[in-house]
Amino acid sequence: MRVTLVVSAALAALAAPLAAQQQLEVTLDEAVRRALQVQPAMVQARGESRTSGAAYLSAVGAFLPNLTTGASAIRNNQPFRIQGDTTTYPPVYTYSGTFSVSINRFDLVRRMGDLRASSAERTAAAIGVVNQRFQVTLATKQAFYNAIATEELVRVAESQVRRTEQQLTISIDKLRAGSATRSDSLRSTVDYGNARIGLLRARANLATAQASLGRQIGADRLVRAVPDNLLPPPPDTAAIRDAAVDATPQVQQAEALARAARANVWVARSEFWPSLDASYSNTRSGIGDPQLPLFGGYPERFQWRFGLSWTLFDGFQREQQQVSASVARDNAETRAAHAHRDVSAQLTQQLAAITTSFEQIDIARATVAAATEDLRVQSERYRVGASTILDLLTSQATLTQAEVSLVQARFDYLIARAELEALLGREL
Repeated sequence: MRVTLVVSAALAALAAPLAAQQQLEVTLDEAVRRALQVQPAMVQARGESRTSGAAYLSAVGAFLPNLTTGASAIRNNQPFRIQGDTTTYPPVYTYSGTFSVSINRFDLVRRMGDLRASSAERTAAAIGVVNQRFQVTLATKQAFYNAIATEELVRVAESQVRRTEQQLTISIDKLRAGSATRSDSLRSTVDYGNARIGLLRARANLATAQASLGRQIGADRLVRAVPDNLLPPPPDTAAIRDAAVDATPQVQQAEALARAARANVWVARSEFWPSLDASYSNTRSGIGDPQLPLFGGYPERFQWRFGLSWTLFDGFQREQQQVSASVARDNAETRAAHAHRDVSAQLTQQLAAITTSFEQIDIARATVAAATEDLRVQSERYRVGASTILDLLTSQATLTQAEVSLVQARFDYLIARAELEALLGREL
């Protein structure tokens, strides 16, 4: 009786919560939403998209002239003369207004290349945001499902502790009744101790998984994943295979970067062409009150300027830029082709993983049912003395492993599904 009380007390101690702090509970949708807000990679991707958008706007603005306007009011303490006038004026205010328009280094080939390159880079950055969003979502789902799986493993370990405790009680009662040997109770004690150690490890793993989930979503404490009891069905693999691999974010981003590299080749080639400078300026000044905003009534001075420049030789720097741009283009095109092949191979791998893991769930469920029935039969046989303690311990270990395999099969299926979503860049 004393042994039974000690066993019950130990089990109650194991059932105590790992930490007294209150846990934060989140659903999968909430975890993903919070992770997308706090993950540095996602913030960086959005920043790169904004930067590339500003660069594209600047490339568009290169086709427009530069406009400058200004006005001033000056008062000297000495008499003065206005340029072009021989009259001496007393110290009064002098007003002036200027307006200028200029187009510097107007090179159509270069600016078209810059525009195409910046447009492709903006597209690549936008696709990069989509790709990074699904990568962050994948990492969040992995942390979320891992927290659920470890929590289920804790329940498996608790069930194992309860079964080994019952077996220990039965072996002690049989020893007292003289129908079992002391070896049976000793083996039951060892099995019970191993089950307790397994439970401690499972709870430590659960704390680690919940801390990792909290770090992923920006929480400074343990976070419990609220499970969804509905297991999503496998996707239509035929429809996914029919979808073009070119629609995946990885391939689209690589293709956009290749287009930008090809446009930069034209930018480098534009250095071999002449460039045109053009400007116009208009200045008005006088001592009377100005008629704003055009300073009407003041004498006008304007100037037109046109210039043509053509670099004939610059120490082969243009040739170096041309070669560097061509090499970058070849590298980008090779990466784009490799991305297409890589995504195609990953797609085949992920579809196979989803099909396999989903079938493993049904197999694991059948195995758990069979192992549960086998343990029930072996328990009754041992109770009446028709089997040995070794047969019973083997059945218990088989059931525990079957339950662990079922948890792992569910985890593998959910992760394989999340990885496929990250690869395709869309929800299934």
